[in-house]
Amino acid sequence: MGRQGIDKAQRGQGMTEYIIIVALIAIAAIAAFTYYGNIARLHTDAMASELAGKKSDNIQVANKFNVDAAAQEATQPKDLSDYKNVTAQ
Repeated sequence: MGRQGIDKAQRGQGMTEYIIIVALIAIAAIAAFTYYGNIARLHTDAMASELAGKKSDNIQVANKFNVDAAAQEATQPKDLSDYKNVTAQ
């Protein structure tokens, strides 16, 4: 393999590594939005509304409701029977 063939192979390897990193970041972002659910969506919606020049008061009220509900749920004790109930639904 000549010098040009090695250079092309190295460029191809770099591009492949870049694509893998971008894919991992995308998967992590999707997982974060899935895990945090409505809270992340409401924050994103509020930011988009503010950037568009609209008021986001109603979004912030809904967001506070979700945060309060999550805080209340977090204080309740959990065990493996909770997992069984969620998977059955």
